[in-house]
Amino acid sequence: MNDSKLTIRGELTLIVIVIINSLGVVLMLHSGSGISAISSVPYAFSEVFPKLTLGTWTYLFQSLLILTLMVLRKKFIPEYLFSFVIGFFFGKMVDIHQAWVSQLPYTIPLRVVYFVLSYLIICFGIALSNRCKMPIIPTDLFPRELADILKREYSKIKVPFDVTCLFITGFMTFLCLGHIMGLGVGTVLAAFTMGKVIGIIGKEMDKKVQFISIMKS
Repeated sequence: MNDSKLTIRGELTLIVIVIINSLGVVLMLHSGSGISAISSVPYAFSEVFPKLTLGTWTYLFQSLLILTLMVLRKKFIPEYLFSFVIGFFFGKMVDIHQAWVSQLPYTIPLRVVYFVLSYLIICFGIALSNRCKMPIIPTDLFPRELADILKREYSKIKVPFDVTCLFITGFMTFLCLGHIMGLGVGTVLAAFTMGKVIGIIGKEMDKKVQFISIMKS
């Protein structure tokens, strides 16, 4: 442990991550620039099958990602099971944020502000997720673990993962609704740049902060 760095509890950080990442997802959608790539697939399902909320579809999608990781690992990982729980609370927070964010003013200048804020919030939240030494939100966990499984750099997995989510969303909404929904300029920009920005924020974070938790010291 480096005493020159600020030490933060991973448990508290995880709570912050769930709150801010879910806010970032909803705020990006409200900006009108398109939903974030990691939530685009649940969004598509919520539009095609509206009987379930965006939060519920988010949890179901995250559960699928966890199951996929277990298949790739070919073994049961306790940390992944806890991510199911984190994913559930994340989905609930999405619905909570949606209730008040939808009431925010909707002018063109404010939409730009909403997008920039949501982009930075999500990047910061994911950088925290990758370092908090706690089981994290499945949509953040998946590219991190896949990068480890494939022995690839995180950004080289994150970008293709986001682009794949966008393709699924576009294809599904066009096929079922007759037009593409949820995707915009902001969505595409975020998908192709977010992985690198997360890496930059993470490197700066590593210089100043270290995390400890009940799971890892």
